Amino acid sequence: MKESLEFLKNEDSFKLAISKMNQLKAQVKLGGGKKRMEKLHAKGKLGARERIDLLVDKDSTFLELSIFAAKDMYQEYGGCPAAGVITGLGHMEGRLCVIVANDPTVHAGAWFPMAGKKNLRAQEIALENRLPIVYLVDSAGIFLPLQEDIFADKEHFGRVFRNNAKLSALGVPQISAIMGACVAGGAYLPAMSDESIIVEGTGSIFLAGPHLVKAAIGETVDKETLGGADTHSSISGLTDYKVPNDEACIAKIRTLMGQQGPRPTIGFDRVTAKAPSRPTSDLAGIYPEGGLKPYESHELIDCIVDEGSFTSYKAEYGTSMICGYARIDGWSVGIVANNRAITKNGKGELQVGGVIYSDSADKATRFILNCNQKKIPLVFLHDVTGFMVGTRSEHGGIIKDGAKLVNAMANSVVPKISIVVGNSYGAGNYAMCGRAYDPRFMFAWPTGKIAVMGGEQAAKVLLQLKVGALKAKGETLSKEAETKLFNEIKQQYEDQASIYHAASKLWVDEIINPFDTRAVISRSIEAANHGTIEEFKLGVIQV
Repeated sequence: MKESLEFLKNEDSFKLAISKMNQLKAQVKLGGGKKRMEKLHAKGKLGARERIDLLVDKDSTFLELSIFAAKDMYQEYGGCPAAGVITGLGHMEGRLCVIVANDPTVHAGAWFPMAGKKNLRAQEIALENRLPIVYLVDSAGIFLPLQEDIFADKEHFGRVFRNNAKLSALGVPQISAIMGACVAGGAYLPAMSDESIIVEGTGSIFLAGPHLVKAAIGETVDKETLGGADTHSSISGLTDYKVPNDEACIAKIRTLMGQQGPRPTIGFDRVTAKAPSRPTSDLAGIYPEGGLKPYESHELIDCIVDEGSFTSYKAEYGTSMICGYARIDGWSVGIVANNRAITKNGKGELQVGGVIYSDSADKATRFILNCNQKKIPLVFLHDVTGFMVGTRSEHGGIIKDGAKLVNAMANSVVPKISIVVGNSYGAGNYAMCGRAYDPRFMFAWPTGKIAVMGGEQAAKVLLQLKVGALKAKGETLSKEAETKLFNEIKQQYEDQASIYHAASKLWVDEIINPFDTRAVISRSIEAANHGTIEEFKLGVIQV
């Protein structure tokens, strides 16, 4: 009941988590700070987010991705908010595009290791979904003190240009705007894009700047002569368009995007959207404080899917997993969700909420196969503690049934969208399409957690191992020492399980406001609708 004390307590806790998230995002959006932004404006340049605001259609919303990338990292260098680069999905002239914008207020837009990972993820989204990609370049190049961690490996800086080539070969449009520095290897980014624009006075592009040229070959040359707008527009022919300022550059990008031909779509089914049967705001009162108590996951689904659209699949079988067809913002989807309620299966046996049993794994496997057969995108709602353990489960074939689920999910060819609502622990993370299983997009609520297991369980296991090792040496720990060690281990695990820790490492694409879940899933399917679907093939499974 909405009027219950528990509902109200849940609501307060939920909204507090959202408020914390919003405050942290606002802090990240300051970038390098007010003074650096003022210096940027004094040069006649706009900030990265100001550029994006002008770039996207006025009647649309920019879906920023990975805002917490590099959170709490690189503190010895003063930190690196948002990894020094802003990425996301936005509409330009009605076309959905990927946008990548260096933030020159953060270490002059230099590439830290997490900046490289974030750029590559943006390109991966463009590749998988065949979306046009726009690069707003304003970067000093690789951050030299950390060059070892970004330069030479497979997933390092050089792969950006490999992706440029792959995108081009697939016919995915790429537009680069040189709105500041574009140095060294980074110079190849606009060169490998379909079209490039350079801003007079502030845009420059060269393999080596004036100081390095002087040191290398003894030549004295100024920045404009070496690689300014006039040089590359009229002498080298590297750039296609020269514009006077940032505003004109943005306008040119929008014009070029608006002149493109139509992009093909897969044709995922969509009808006129209906509002959910329960207001989205009810999510706050349904989800339990701290995610600790059982709750009826069907109620969460009622707040997300279009009214009257949910069709439960095998409703009385494998009750710890909810599977069903539905519509979200009009899009046809298949939902695979952990049921956090304590239920009874068809045999009258209790099933603990959030645990995957053999029958629920079998049910989800079959449902995923059906969605692939029908070309229906899959939405996974995580609140899972793992697979059921113990003699009874092992004898019942839990590993075999879990393997079937992982096989079907891993080989699935329809787009998979994962939302971490609460816990996403251990092998449950894998079965529910965690990052390792190529979800087209993966988001999380601020209530989410990702870890091998919960902090309490991990602390008990590790404490037992520690005490056992000491006993083998003839040593013991006092009760006070055991309690202290237990709390230290628990805190470490809880810190690492934090969804902000996961987001800092790009294990999720973004932490979202739960009230925006419908809109975020809808945008994700819109993006995926421009991609491709391969033939579905299932590997060998034990039946």
